[in-house]
Amino acid sequence: MPEIEIPRQFDVIVVGAGAAGLYTALCLPESLQVGLITKETVTLSASDWAQGGIAAAIAPEDSPQLHIEDTIQAGAGLCDRQAVEFLAQEAPSCIQSLVNLGVAFDRHGNALALTLEAAHSRHRVLHAADTTGREVTTTLTAQVLHRQNIQVIQQALALSLWLEPETNRCQGICLFYQGQITWVKAKAVVLATGGGGQVFAQTTNPAVSTGDGVAIAWRAGAILRDLEFVQFHPTALTKPGADRFLISEAVRGEGAHLVDDTGRRFAFDYHPAGELAPRDVVSRAIFSHLQKTAVDPATAHVWLDMRPIPADKIQHRFPNIIKVCQRWGIDVFHEPIPVAPAAHYWMGGIVADLQNRTNIPGLYAVGETASTGVHGANRLASNSLLECIVFGAQMVNIKLTDVEWQPELSELSVREFNLDENAWQTQQAQIEALREKLPRLVWQSAGICREQSRLDEAIATIESWQQDFAILPLSQFLLSLRANETVKFQTLDIERQLRLWAETRNLLDVANLILRSAAFRTESRGGHYRSDYPEPNPHWQMHTIVQALHWSKSIPVS
Repeated sequence: MPEIEIPRQFDVIVVGAGAAGLYTALCLPESLQVGLITKETVTLSASDWAQGGIAAAIAPEDSPQLHIEDTIQAGAGLCDRQAVEFLAQEAPSCIQSLVNLGVAFDRHGNALALTLEAAHSRHRVLHAADTTGREVTTTLTAQVLHRQNIQVIQQALALSLWLEPETNRCQGICLFYQGQITWVKAKAVVLATGGGGQVFAQTTNPAVSTGDGVAIAWRAGAILRDLEFVQFHPTALTKPGADRFLISEAVRGEGAHLVDDTGRRFAFDYHPAGELAPRDVVSRAIFSHLQKTAVDPATAHVWLDMRPIPADKIQHRFPNIIKVCQRWGIDVFHEPIPVAPAAHYWMGGIVADLQNRTNIPGLYAVGETASTGVHGANRLASNSLLECIVFGAQMVNIKLTDVEWQPELSELSVREFNLDENAWQTQQAQIEALREKLPRLVWQSAGICREQSRLDEAIATIESWQQDFAILPLSQFLLSLRANETVKFQTLDIERQLRLWAETRNLLDVANLILRSAAFRTESRGGHYRSDYPEPNPHWQMHTIVQALHWSKSIPVS
């Protein structure tokens, strides 16, 4: 990429360029200078992979109240009603805003087309074929690139938050960009980095989803919540060599059947709604069925049969699914698709209020990175893109006037870091080994089914790996950096190596946080299932709160 000089200060820095980050940047007042940081390009995010759609009560037979009740029902007792009401009531106007920006949702005649997804009581999911996320992010990206007040900084890595020592206010970020580490000041920082699916060996998330925002905020002292609640999508394409490509829930909403090797619709054995039960129920149904019937449950799969859907509807609604399946030798018109559950969405995150504020002054969180209370213990299908838009829209109300601003920054001191080539290669091999082992461990110990002894063993292993990581030469150097110290690297391929280091550090922290949270909650609820505590416990109808290394319970959720 051509070298671009970036300012040493912005009014607001937004980290992440999925739907949450893009829409936040667009909604910030145009009088503010905004830096939009993305570690890839503005076209690669988990939002871009979202297929199913975006939920909103816009049909005459629907209402925000019904949307509220469906969301709360799916959330298994842990939704914040005020947040859910806000989400559902704001949804129709936010959809109109997207249409006004140019998002081309599918239509029936002049009316916006709506489909049904699991646990919704009405047809309320808007879509753009089966690439809704891509349509939304592509449109938002085009708008962002036309805004004079937004500077997009691509292939840049946020390493940590920059806190003002006396007030603990967030005043910027430590950024790795084009071969050097620097500090960029801002009156406010918005974390919109998505989830952490890459901490699991089986995930529908793209490679960028390494929990960066949650890890960075946690290390700075942010309060986190409900990190044990991970939604496992029941139907990810499962074929040797293929990425775990998500087969949208909308496929089942349109009439596809979930069957086992004998062709039987086994999901009805586990829930009266069968394949249209909530996602956690369907995922556990598949997991349990494979445990009973498969020779090797770890590599086994069931089948998603799209043939009950009329062929012309498949062609119109799911062209991308047809194309991806064809790439792997599957003809969806004549044969079922092999599927199994994979980690998909993280309900927990950084605690944020309806204005996206965290407990750290000047720090905001939006989208999957945040825990606003709208999803509870289990997210309702197609509420994730909606959350990005509804909460991103609130950033128009940001108040920065009370922040002391120093227009001139003091000179930065520059350090250099050099290792000989053998030392770099040794260090890189150690990090790559950790990066490979970590997701397998978390999938085995904190996947769909969890229990205490395996969680305890995994926590001890992760802590041992964190100690190994901390004594690496690069770790010792970077973790000793003081604010305002910049670093220049002379090493070739430093972008790839530093990203590997930073993401592995974040994944180690995220793994530890998920495992400890899963061990802390001694019940099963929503996306968290414990085989040793298989039922919900009314005494656990409360949030798991995490700050630093302290775990506690919230007040009961009513």
